[in-house]
Amino acid sequence: MNNNLLKVAMAQISPIWLDKEKTLNKIKTYIEEAGKKKCELVVFGEGLLPGYPFWLSFTNGAAFNATIHKELHAHYIRNAIQIEKGDLNEICSLSKKYKIAIYLGIIERAQNRGGHSLYCSLVYINEQGKIKSVHRKLQPTYEERLTWAPGDGNGLQVHPLKEFCAGGLNCWENWMPLSRTALYGLGENLHIAVWPGSDFNTKDITRFIARESRSFVISVSSLMRIEDFPKDTPHIKEILKKSPKVLANGGSCIAGPDGEWIVEPVIDKEGLLINTIDFNRVLEERQNFDVAGHYSRPDVTKLTINRERQSIIDFT
Repeated sequence: MNNNLLKVAMAQISPIWLDKEKTLNKIKTYIEEAGKKKCELVVFGEGLLPGYPFWLSFTNGAAFNATIHKELHAHYIRNAIQIEKGDLNEICSLSKKYKIAIYLGIIERAQNRGGHSLYCSLVYINEQGKIKSVHRKLQPTYEERLTWAPGDGNGLQVHPLKEFCAGGLNCWENWMPLSRTALYGLGENLHIAVWPGSDFNTKDITRFIARESRSFVISVSSLMRIEDFPKDTPHIKEILKKSPKVLANGGSCIAGPDGEWIVEPVIDKEGLLINTIDFNRVLEERQNFDVAGHYSRPDVTKLTINRERQSIIDFT
């Protein structure tokens, strides 16, 4: 086994929108496919399980106390993921069976915050099938704030994967320089950026982060088309009135530590996108620039991070 090389799969797929069980089943089939193809890491898009809150853009999401938004939000909560109740147990079992690490974007119904608010979370499951971090998106973007709560720093963590050190952020968190710096300082050299799905998001920032960090950057997006809306979704006719035919076109891609494309953004294609990356490229590019190492000045600028998991209660 060559510890330098890592075979990675980007699962660019659509959810069975807002249907937890059916989306879980779809995700499991792609984990199995990646495992059978001997991939060592598989990455899924932001909030894929059970889906991104697209309705907010098409139903006047900021209208206060509107019945449509209350009923859709309740439906969203019912289909969100409760990790403490075992919703990801089968995913973890598949990870262990195939010895494959997983980054999975979920909508989390967080028990330690009362169990009724939702967080856009990025879960890392290691190749032994253990959940090692759950990163709740620090700042939901624009209309997302109408349905997702802001997270905390507990998930700003990195994980060993062969010779790599992997970390990840959700969507526009990738534009937050201090969040990126937190991961760089922890030794990250494989950055995972997950998105709801658009080459508009991935085509510039992916290469920028790679060049800034001298790391591999894997951006993974979901797909969402008008046919991906289940017909039994609450208020589906209202949602579809203003919905375009394609809401998320993918754009999953990989940039190398020099900022050049390894896999250019892939549009409108559902399935696994597989590539093998070589850790030695990280060491080569760190020769002239290392943002957390020889090119940093901690005597002048330094970052402080609060990684406490936030809760309204504290038992003593």
